[in-house]
Amino acid sequence: MLLQLDSVSKTYKDAHSTVHAVEDVSLQISEGEFVAVQGPSGCGKSTLLLTAGGLLKPDAGSVKVNDQDPYAMTPDARAEFRAQSIGFVFQQFHLVPYLSVLENVMAPGMAAKSSISEIRERALHLTERFGLVDRRHHVPAKLSSGERQRAAMARALLNQPKLLLADEPTGNLDHQNAETVLNDLSEFAANNGAVLLVTHDERAVAHAQRGIILQDGKIATTSIGSGAE
Repeated sequence: MLLQLDSVSKTYKDAHSTVHAVEDVSLQISEGEFVAVQGPSGCGKSTLLLTAGGLLKPDAGSVKVNDQDPYAMTPDARAEFRAQSIGFVFQQFHLVPYLSVLENVMAPGMAAKSSISEIRERALHLTERFGLVDRRHHVPAKLSSGERQRAAMARALLNQPKLLLADEPTGNLDHQNAETVLNDLSEFAANNGAVLLVTHDERAVAHAQRGIILQDGKIATTSIGSGAE
């Protein structure tokens, strides 16, 4: 099992209110699976993704990625584990504005403590794979939205993770670029990876093998998507 959430809950509190962002959620994703989570804004989708990715410790329940509990690790060990095991793709890309495309793609390799030559070789291969050869030395501001998302995909795959977590990766893309990204995610899952995607985009759900509706922090509905074989 690449991702296992057991009775996970996360609550936010302030002086005036308590919000149960995720409440008693259990979810398992195996190798080869592409799972899409839908739901209205504020239903807990992003909190669920951050918790699954070792970035936000749950108040209750457990998280295992590739049979390891990232929250049982020291902060440094958890950061290294994330770098080696999990790739993140976001709607806003989160590329470093002053780094070139090639440097952005190479960046996760530093956290994984790979050699510079190995990092560069993988980054060159990925920028070629994603059609960015002539953009390698451009900064993100010089790229189109589609090129930025392809650069973000390349960066997410640099350390050859087994799990990809994607937060609205098609939200800023036109139809053609969205289809390219979704096909890349499907291909990743088909090659013994796993994808957990949160989205409002029906196009994304159509590519998934399993669709989940999250409502008020709880799983309301689970269905087999049209991406299932």
